[in-house]
Amino acid sequence: MTNSNSPAPADRIPVIVGAGEITDRPADLKSGLEPLDLLQQALQRAEQDSGAKLLGEIQSLDIVNFLSWRYRDPEIRLSERLGIKPKHAYYGPVGGESPIRYLHEAAQRIARGECSVAAVCGAEAQSTATKAERAGVELPWTPFAHDVPEPKRGAAFQKPIAVKLGVFRPVTVYPFYEAATSAHWGQTPREAMAESGQLWASYSNVAAQNPNAWLKRRFTSDEITNPTSDNRLIAWPYTKLMVANPMVNMGAALLVTSLAKARAAGISEDRLIYVWGGASAEEQRDYLIRDQFFQSHPQNAVLGAVMDLVGGDGKAFDAIELYSCFPCVPKMARRTLGLGPDVQPTVTGGLTFFGAPLNTYMTHAACAMVRKLRDGANLGLLYGQGGFVTKHHALVLSRNVPRAPLAQDTSVQAEADRHRGAVPEFVTDADGKGSVESFTVLYGRDNQAEHGVVMLRTSANARALARVPAGDRRTLAHLLNMDRTPVGSTGDIVTADDGVLEWRAG
Repeated sequence: MTNSNSPAPADRIPVIVGAGEITDRPADLKSGLEPLDLLQQALQRAEQDSGAKLLGEIQSLDIVNFLSWRYRDPEIRLSERLGIKPKHAYYGPVGGESPIRYLHEAAQRIARGECSVAAVCGAEAQSTATKAERAGVELPWTPFAHDVPEPKRGAAFQKPIAVKLGVFRPVTVYPFYEAATSAHWGQTPREAMAESGQLWASYSNVAAQNPNAWLKRRFTSDEITNPTSDNRLIAWPYTKLMVANPMVNMGAALLVTSLAKARAAGISEDRLIYVWGGASAEEQRDYLIRDQFFQSHPQNAVLGAVMDLVGGDGKAFDAIELYSCFPCVPKMARRTLGLGPDVQPTVTGGLTFFGAPLNTYMTHAACAMVRKLRDGANLGLLYGQGGFVTKHHALVLSRNVPRAPLAQDTSVQAEADRHRGAVPEFVTDADGKGSVESFTVLYGRDNQAEHGVVMLRTSANARALARVPAGDRRTLAHLLNMDRTPVGSTGDIVTADDGVLEWRAG
């Protein structure tokens, strides 16, 4: 993470010169653009934004993983459409942090002199794909590549009991962090919900002003947090308006080149955005083998490293994008950055309101940050996250030339690991007393609780997952008390007829 203090030559200073976005709202399903179309148009818009002819010179191409449509070798297909043969052409794995990683790595290639023009792009057409499937409409797109393996996601990395109890998807795992963090910070559930609502309202305010956003409407805190028939509960404490919205059609692209090439191409200096550096670290894929759930050591290490890059103070950033799949992530991040609850957490609008084109939201956030910096902000922070608070990458951008060459070592994994505490043994067989480490309650589409899931510490300090049946209204009421957190409370562990542990409040 250390930079030398000598300036880099102009042909080794990476700059972002183009940012392009597209939002597709087709009048009819068959006219909807497929992800490859969205990619191509986003790149063309990025080139137009740069004011230079750069697409034909792309030597490095990174494509964010698609989940709405499956292609064989999409990096080759896109290269053929563009008429290019890049030395580096990469189609990556699932991960919400991946656009920031690709942008960082593209800048590093330029800093090493390996290429002079790089592109990072991503797109999804989940809205059109889902509507077509439901309507039985066959889309005139590149045939779906059924022979290409489905990307590995949540359930592939989790324990069988987590899958059985339904806590293997982001919307049902992040609540464990939500409950544990608020209890650790001394908040009542009511206070935590109020913070989430205010935070999410600030995201919606920005989305309402972003011409590329999917939902261009300001929502109040109460509208966001109060469950209704249109804003149903999904997994406590999350309503529909508190979670990422993947039902969008969007594409985004960025073009990166060297300062020397940008100048030679006649690109105006006030259009150039410099990459100062960043950091990355990861957590274990299986969330049940982490030491605790009230903080993320990789997140802390990554954000600490980028603060060091700008003088050690999170307040040095004029503009920030804190990844916003669920409220607990930016709530944790802003505390690590030393920022207050009145922070402006986004330049884009958030994954609920701007929209969540699955892995590629942060590509759009990078485009929005480029615009923000061109408009006068000095230092920008992009913080992306993937998995279940699993993969973290942050990047610092500026309209000012960096003081030192771009560092090639970005990992702060050792720093994250240094803070990790002892991990409790995970058990599926237990009895006696169990205390609540965290919890959630899963809901059906009728806003009725289906069952609760409690993460427990046993009397032997092992970790276990236990169910709370919908019929156990007393225990559910204990979990859902808005004025007193159940975290830390003790109850009885029993084994149900199907062999699953259950927990009853004491």
